Amino acid sequence: MIKIGEYNILDILRETDQGLYLADKDGNEVLLPNRYVPESFQIWDEIEVFVYLDNEERPVAVTDEPYITRDDFALLRCNQVTNHGAFLDWGMVKELFCPFKEQAFKMKAGGWYLVYCYLDEETDRLVASSKTNRFLDNKVLTIQQFEEVDLIVSHPSELGMNVIVNKQHLGLIFSEDIFKDISVGDRLKGYVKKIRHDNKLDIVLGKIGYRKIEPNAEIIMQHLEDTRDGYLALNDKSNPEAIKRELQMSKKTFKKAIGTLYKQKLITIKDDGIYLN
Repeated sequence: MIKIGEYNILDILRETDQGLYLADKDGNEVLLPNRYVPESFQIWDEIEVFVYLDNEERPVAVTDEPYITRDDFALLRCNQVTNHGAFLDWGMVKELFCPFKEQAFKMKAGGWYLVYCYLDEETDRLVASSKTNRFLDNKVLTIQQFEEVDLIVSHPSELGMNVIVNKQHLGLIFSEDIFKDISVGDRLKGYVKKIRHDNKLDIVLGKIGYRKIEPNAEIIMQHLEDTRDGYLALNDKSNPEAIKRELQMSKKTFKKAIGTLYKQKLITIKDDGIYLN
């Protein structure tokens, strides 16, 4: 099956006055116009092409590389706005259409917008949507805490910057965790700092230091992060039973763990307990 809006590896079937006809393994054909025909080729050679619909809504193969492909996100420039909607530059001869109903905010010519490209089932056309959140789902997560993830900066909020995580989930980088300039559309590497009870994702850009420490120190860090004030009413002078009841570890293990955290300046130890720095 030839996939619209995606790269396809097809066989060169025959040469015509219009260009090369290409085919998939099932015999489905698509035209590669003359302007895209390589200088040298052989019939039955394989060629990688991008397939989309031309101005007459016919599938066409090209060797151009679009700025966005189907089921992906990208920051695109709006070339023009008409009575039908906005038309975006995605590196192809035919512009990418974004209907008014798919615009989170009314687009303007010359503006840049983060959009998602998908195949509209009603029209069988590729369209764009700047309502990117509706293409993300946190109900079932495919990632774990502390995992490295791919990020696309989505949009700012009062708390920080929203990010698209692995092109599947929505996450948030809090303002206090942003130490460099980032802009909408930037693609970055990050880490899952915390998964909240409602599957909201706290993301950081830098590697989380205490993942390098031993597991018991990690358990203590998790307890501190789960409390509202980052406080645990235990220290190296606490009763062994209290430590066992709270953390399910011995006092010796606990003291070693908080010593590691203290040396890495991740916690402060006081008379009333330990505090997350």
